[in-house]
Amino acid sequence: MNTRLPTTAIPDVQSAADTRQLAIDKVGIKAIRHPVRVAERGGGVQHTIAVFNMYVGLPHHFKGTHMSRFVEILNAHEREISVETFRVMLLEMVERLEAESGHVEMNFPYFVNKAAPVSGVQSLMDYDVTFVGEIERGKPRFEMKVVVPVQSLCPCSKEISERGAHNQRSHITIIARTRGFVWIEEIVEYAERGASCELYGLLKRPDEKHVTERAYDNPKFVEDMVRDVAAALNKDDRIEWYQVESENFESIHNHSAYALIERDKSRREA
Repeated sequence: MNTRLPTTAIPDVQSAADTRQLAIDKVGIKAIRHPVRVAERGGGVQHTIAVFNMYVGLPHHFKGTHMSRFVEILNAHEREISVETFRVMLLEMVERLEAESGHVEMNFPYFVNKAAPVSGVQSLMDYDVTFVGEIERGKPRFEMKVVVPVQSLCPCSKEISERGAHNQRSHITIIARTRGFVWIEEIVEYAERGASCELYGLLKRPDEKHVTERAYDNPKFVEDMVRDVAAALNKDDRIEWYQVESENFESIHNHSAYALIERDKSRREA
């Protein structure tokens, strides 16, 4: 005896009409983790875990979007997600979900192997990296955000103190909109060169002496750091827009010092 249920069409509620005449700017999935592989400047490939946010714009006449398609698109790339495939994924998402606009964020820790300045001992430094892709009316845009921990030493404290100067760990954050390929390591180096001294995962005593004296000989206000980084980014023709911010987690205050510079180089060129 045939006990199968009769085949009936499953209703597609998301595609139903909506009468409220209200478009939604962003709808999709947030905070989904997925393994990825990121190319290193040295030629290797780094395996890491990324957190994705994926959204599209929803026209006013659609009731909802197809949430499962976001996950399907993410899994279709089989972990081979790079800057280039990230752009492809963004375009595919907008096309498959029949949207005019789309937004994808991919946040992940990125590790750089660094040698200590005197002993040469190797250790890993981690940096917080975010790729942001947007497409609006067929025009794609890509930004890279990198948070770089550094050391800053106060010029005023050095000038007025007989012994020492207050110094602290700081975060320099660079968001760059590019028109050519830029390595993550290059953004990291822009930030580290703008600080009083860069940080390392592991230091021996000769290294600790070196970085302490390096920072003392290179004092910088939070304003100095964002200006020095911005001046270097102005010279890089691959970067068409940037935002640089520095936050000093002050060692003698219960607050942070903060500065930000934002520049649209494409307007200046026009």
